[in-house]
Amino acid sequence: MIRAQFEDTGAQGRPSTQANPMLTAERHRAILRMLAEQGRIAIAEIAERFNVSQATARRDAVSLAEMGKAARAHGGLLPANFFQSEPHFRAKSHRQMGIKARIARKAAELLPHEGNVFIDSGTTCLEVGRILIERPNLRIFTNSIPLLAFTAQAQATITSIGGEGRKVSLALTGALAQTWLSHLRFDSVVIGASGLDVIGGAYTTEIHEGAVKAEVLRRSAVRVLAADAEKWNRPAAVHFAPWNAFNSFVSNQQLPRNVRLKLAAQNVKLFLV
Repeated sequence: MIRAQFEDTGAQGRPSTQANPMLTAERHRAILRMLAEQGRIAIAEIAERFNVSQATARRDAVSLAEMGKAARAHGGLLPANFFQSEPHFRAKSHRQMGIKARIARKAAELLPHEGNVFIDSGTTCLEVGRILIERPNLRIFTNSIPLLAFTAQAQATITSIGGEGRKVSLALTGALAQTWLSHLRFDSVVIGASGLDVIGGAYTTEIHEGAVKAEVLRRSAVRVLAADAEKWNRPAAVHFAPWNAFNSFVSNQQLPRNVRLKLAAQNVKLFLV
């Protein structure tokens, strides 16, 4: 098979020097260095940084992923082992316990004492749920297996959305969960995330969990994101919501000015604990 000699042409039709195979290899090495430093790199960033077209940047991303040197993500690249890096729920539950408790208390203040509330899976959302189960006029819908374990002692009513249990995250997901969600509406929802960035918004590690989160967000007027500062600039593999999908964001660390301006422009209220 004969490969095209040039990848890009300039405005006058001249071939770009970036097309030279050796220069392409050098560009790939530079992309991988940036990926190691930043934890994520966008297609647009590759195009701008190396003065190549979006099409060439996408081909770079595809090539690096096919070689096993990186993993494809929404609009960019992640480290090669990212899909295998999700820690088990039990491991995450012992991290940042005090911070998660503070985030949970603030998130709970934003939620009603009666009506229907959805609580997402995840360790921070579990802490929110443990507060809400003391509200007797509240019906809590959830896909969190650990939260369902509090059913017997809860004053609130806890309802499962059904689905298949993921062993890593202890979340209920899949077609059955999606089917039940199509029949439900919520007064408020609390959603967790595995990663956040200022451009994309909220990410998670598994496509079926992302589908549940996105569907829940569509079914409530009050939408609270609860996530600690460790999630910043660590977008995961699956993008499930832009910033304007949320009304409120509860976290634990002062954010850079550009992030606060972005949230304000998207009408997201920021609460720090």
